[in-house]
Amino acid sequence: MNRKIIHVDMDAFYASIEQRDNPDYRGKPVAVGYGGKRGVVAAASYEARKYGIHSAMPSVTALRKCPHLIFVMPRFEHYRNISGQIMQIFLEYTDKVEPLSLDEAFLDVTINHKGNRSATLIAREIKQKILSSTRLTASAGVSYNKFLAKIASDYRKPDGLFVIEPEQAVAFVEQLPVSKFFGVGKVTAARMAELGIHTGKDLKQWEEVDLAREFGKAGSTYYRFARGTDDREVESERVRKSLGAEETYADDLEEMVDILAALDQLALEVHRRADKKKFMARTLTLKIKYADFTVITRSRTVGHYIRTYSELFDLGKELLLQADDLFDRKIRLMGLTLKNADAGQDLMPPEGIQLSLNFGEEE
Repeated sequence: MNRKIIHVDMDAFYASIEQRDNPDYRGKPVAVGYGGKRGVVAAASYEARKYGIHSAMPSVTALRKCPHLIFVMPRFEHYRNISGQIMQIFLEYTDKVEPLSLDEAFLDVTINHKGNRSATLIAREIKQKILSSTRLTASAGVSYNKFLAKIASDYRKPDGLFVIEPEQAVAFVEQLPVSKFFGVGKVTAARMAELGIHTGKDLKQWEEVDLAREFGKAGSTYYRFARGTDDREVESERVRKSLGAEETYADDLEEMVDILAALDQLALEVHRRADKKKFMARTLTLKIKYADFTVITRSRTVGHYIRTYSELFDLGKELLLQADDLFDRKIRLMGLTLKNADAGQDLMPPEGIQLSLNFGEEE
């Protein structure tokens, strides 16, 4: 039996909320983020996107493209509350809900609480309920696997609904540009173009072993996607894979004392977040973006869970000293991320760290 998967993606979620809450912003180009010289666009309204503005774009670049762009400071707690309302709508239909972020999720409605055999009708109902309760629009994609459902949700944005039936899938994927494939970013798409791979049909001509040689483990995934195949389940309880924090600085960091002070604040914030989420991992990654926008990362994996602020700071400092040309270049951004969580394994704690036992009530 084919599964029935829906991918729901809110339309310009953060920016749409700001336009909904402030009538003066409606119909105008809006960017959520800080508009200063070190600012970055977190989200852009559809009116702003017409000027080529997108998330992660430096604010100064966005303002050059659209001088009358309206910048609004983000209200993440507000966005989280609205996201919670939307997730509750999903749960009316199925317990198999896999959030990918605040504004999108997969739903497996093969068997659902309403006993509705039509995933398309369920998707239409969900879109209407979201609009009625939040006054926000969502786009939905429907198909028999996650790969196709996600592509379908982006096909008729905004406020779209698109269905890829099993008998349509092969032909649909063959004509699809590889840049639209889930997991194919700009760098990978450029590499594929060098190899003469422009569409799903081009990709389908390659053997799996050859794709794996060119693209590593992801090559096998691309091989399956080119055939409309994706066996991943909708995971209702996703295991967090990473947790971190990063900061873009108003003034570039140059002196070591300032760099270490910034690292100290990152370590404190990552420790606070990890402690709150009860998150444990053994790998720490340091990210540095220099003033010329060059980005480097350095990682270290240890044989125990990284539990304390002091260990986060000490490991981060070791990684920092491995950075290329650290004393000759100014730093624009730094980030620390805990990765490769594997809480199911019975690992020994580091020597000298006392394991804490919580005898209080569960939160």
